[in-house]
Amino acid sequence: MTGEDNAPGPQPSQMTPMEMTMTNTISNNFVSRALGRMVEAREKQARRYVNGYLLSLDDATLTAHGYDRASLEKEGRTGALI
Repeated sequence: MTGEDNAPGPQPSQMTPMEMTMTNTISNNFVSRALGRMVEAREKQARRYVNGYLLSLDDATLTAHGYDRASLEKEGRTGALI
């Protein structure tokens, strides 16, 4: 016997189908949350980048494209700091 046989907790071959399903669900939820947070962070980064560019344009160009300088300034160039 090796030291691996004495590891704490149930071994995969000893897990019930319910335990395996719960383990997979926890793993999937973790991955899903992590990917969701990465996407959210990249969206915020893209918004800050675009907003910074839009603020560099003149008022006539902003108005022609449906933007308002006041609302862009209100949103801010850097976004919310946490």
